[in-house]
Amino acid sequence: MKILVVEDNRKLASFLARALTEEGYAVDVVEDGAVARDQMAQLSYDLVILDWMLPTVDGLAVCRNARAVGATAPILMLTARGDVLERIAGLDAGADDYLTKPFDLGELLARVRALTRRNVGARLLTVGRVQIDRHLHVAAIDGRRLDLTPREFALLHYLVERAGQVVPRTELLAKVWMAGFDTGSNLVEVHVKNLRSKLGADASTLETVRGVGYSWSLPACD
Repeated sequence: MKILVVEDNRKLASFLARALTEEGYAVDVVEDGAVARDQMAQLSYDLVILDWMLPTVDGLAVCRNARAVGATAPILMLTARGDVLERIAGLDAGADDYLTKPFDLGELLARVRALTRRNVGARLLTVGRVQIDRHLHVAAIDGRRLDLTPREFALLHYLVERAGQVVPRTELLAKVWMAGFDTGSNLVEVHVKNLRSKLGADASTLETVRGVGYSWSLPACD
């Protein structure tokens, strides 16, 4: 499941991205309202966490524009504004929920789960024999449930969602580990090895593209 975090406070944005990634979500982060507006028009997200006060274009305008162009992803608005009339303004602009800063992480994650549950059609991802339940954070092959850690689930989900594409190692570090640079460690390789061991006979589906990254191979057509 893919979430867009729109927050210009880099420390908070990084914190949210890490927390959501640990929960198994794929996360994109942008800091500017105009960039968020354009990205929401071009890409599909399962949820948007949107700050009210943003550079260039504020969150209220981003929200209104998203609804005007037909975006249906749930929007959770974050703001330091706690006034009832301003909460109403956010909801009237098209937000589905509202959370006032400072907030408890547990409450935010609960609201994220509640909002994503509404989009039942986006809950299951099926590619060939593998099926991923984005809500329950469960992956199975031919009905056999895989015993994965949260990070292994996030890695598998990210690769399966991009099945047939070569995903660079640096992209995995950025999206699954939220690492802004290549640490030079074998972090990705270790997790890929562990994931393959749990895939069993299907381990070969997770292909190594030497010198680049990894790819989840698409099922052969009959």
